[in-house]
This record gives sequence, structure tokens and C-alpha cells, in this order.
Amino acid sequence: MSTTRPVIQFEGVSKRYWPGPVEAVRDVSLGVNEGEIVTLLGPSGCGKTTTLRLMAGFEIPDGGSIHIGGREAAGPSAWIPPERRGVGMVFQDYALFPHLKVGENVMFGLDAIPRSQRRDRAKEVLRVLDLGPHFDRYPHELSGGQQQRVALARAIAPRPVMVLMDEPFSNLDAHLRDQVRDEVVGILRNAGMTSIFVSHDQRDALAISDRVIVMNRGKVEQVGSPREIYRHPESVFVATFVGRTNLLAGVVQNRDGCVLTDFGSFCRVDRLGMPDGSQVMVAVRPDGFVPSENGQLRGRVLATTFTGAQIEAEVAIPSALGGDRRLVVHLPPSAGLVPGDQVAFRLDPDYASVVRNSCQVMDRGAGASGMTSPVAEALASS
Repeated sequence: MSTTRPVIQFEGVSKRYWPGPVEAVRDVSLGVNEGEIVTLLGPSGCGKTTTLRLMAGFEIPDGGSIHIGGREAAGPSAWIPPERRGVGMVFQDYALFPHLKVGENVMFGLDAIPRSQRRDRAKEVLRVLDLGPHFDRYPHELSGGQQQRVALARAIAPRPVMVLMDEPFSNLDAHLRDQVRDEVVGILRNAGMTSIFVSHDQRDALAISDRVIVMNRGKVEQVGSPREIYRHPESVFVATFVGRTNLLAGVVQNRDGCVLTDFGSFCRVDRLGMPDGSQVMVAVRPDGFVPSENGQLRGRVLATTFTGAQIEAEVAIPSALGGDRRLVVHLPPSAGLVPGDQVAFRLDPDYASVVRNSCQVMDRGAGASGMTSPVAEALASS
């Protein structure tokens, strides 16, 4: 049975900027294994780029330690400069030298290779990236996607232990973005290259990653596979940042995997180990509401948006607490529903999860002041 080893390990790493101080990274612990493709995902200012720069050695941590390939690269007793870490870096703007030809750009970082072998190594990498004919061209003569691959060629030519990529697809046109992203990730996977991306684009993160590390305000909110992050978010932040979601107030019941909400009891929901009687929020993805004639949830379509692969509908569903709650649901394009139509749903528990930080954001609905339903009584007494 094969085992993987961590290529990079953070242990309680923090980074502060002055004046302030602004704590850009707070007590972050994480690890990335050999051959993994991992994305640091989060909004602007969440600390993901600072985390990447700490990995590369462009920043010095104020606390904790960083190990690369089993060696302490940064910490109380060690510091390895960027050029000796064996890390390749692809910047957001590619950072190609405009006065150097493509081949010369790739050879620029090959100081550790004998001079007589540098040209052959650059040609080899460019050929793999389908850039062989462009060896003697200048960067400005290439398309955005080709420039992106030149930057990747320069990063992987020295055979680094891992490649770091900071928002690598953000400068590409929409029609080119998916194509270049898939090409780059395919190359990295075929090479077995450990790769860490920084992105604020959830679509990219879910599409390319073995694991996603969601960051918020300098801390790690959740680590998991794209499926785990999307289907089973562990906090309100992850639920609302990664895709659209519906948040339903509820109480954990004295039954296995059940949560009582103002729409009834939802069972087989991931409860995050919350004890019975806990006031919680249930995050339900729009995909979790499945049209069904016998569904327990019934409501009226308010608006629909055709997105190609599906219809995104806003549905008003009567709440046991009084009034209606507006939920966002995904329907197949063949549904043919229009505003005013009645529709019934069942809940797919694979798209529902109890999330943390629930009490601070709980919305008990329009009829909260006169709560008489079982869930209202349960909420009031818990």
C-alpha cells in the first residue's frame, strides 16, 4: 500500500503587518501531500496570497514553523531563502521578461543546471507544453494562454518540489479561461507535480483541486475535497461563499441525523456532532431540493433564471413560523416552470449540512414573534 508524504507543512503559522498590526495569517496549520493539487480559496484580504508568499519564502512568519520536504524552511531556528527552497512560482501577471525570448525566459531560472544543458531542458519543457515552435519568439508575440504556459514552463523547468500559482487564470478572457486551466492542470497531473493554487473563484477551485482550503480573515475555515466543501460546508461562511445556499433555522432532535426546522424534520443530515437540542442552521444547496409530487415542501415559483445546464428558481414556501420563506432551488431545464406555478420538493440529505456559527446569524422568519409551531417551541425551549 503506497503512502504519501507531506511536501509542505504549516504548524501554527502567523504573519502580521505594521502599522496596526494587521494579522494577515492567524495560527494556520495545514499540509499538502506529494502529487496533490490544492487550492487556497477565499475572498480578497483573507490571507491566501500571504500564505502562498510564506510558502515561497517571500515573507517571514512571525510565529510557527514551515517545513518543506521534511526540512524546516522557516521557524524559530531556521530560515531557507526562496532560491534554495526548490519551489516554482507562477505570478498573477506571469512576470515574464519582455526583453528576453521565450527560451531565454525559461532558461533564466536554471542556474543549478550546467550551462550546456540549459537550452535542451528549456526546449524539453516547452515541447511538453506545446510551445516548442515559440522558443525564439518574444512574450508580446504570444496569446494570453501561451504566456501563461511560458510562465508555467519557467516554474517547472528547474524540477521543483512543488509549484505555487497565484490567481493564474484571472487575466484570461472568459472563453479561454477554462481551456487554459484544464491544459495546465492536465500537465501538472501528468507530471505528478505537487501544486498549490490561490484563487477567489470557487468554480476554478472546485474544478481543479484534490482538496480545497477555504480561508477567511487569516484563518482556515475548512479543508476538504471539492465535493465535501460544496455538499457539506461546516460554517456559515463556507456555505455562503462557496456557491449559493439556503439557511434554515432548526433544532437537533433526539433522533439519529434529524434536525427539526420550520419546514418539518430533515433526517440523515450531517449534524457535525452537535448534541440534541442544539439550535443550529441547516445549509441546503439549491441542488438539494428535488422536484417530487410527494415532496414534503410545497411552494409557488416566484422567478426563474435559465443558466443553460439548469433553471435557477426562487420559490416561496410557507413556513410553520408564519409567512413565506424564499428558497433558491435548481431545476432541470425540461421542468418548464414559470412564475405562479406550484411545485413540490423532497430534500436530498447529501446536499444538506448543519453549519457552525449558527446562533449569530439565525433568521427565524416573519412569524417569529408569535411562534406556536413545534419548531418554534423547540427553538424557544432549547
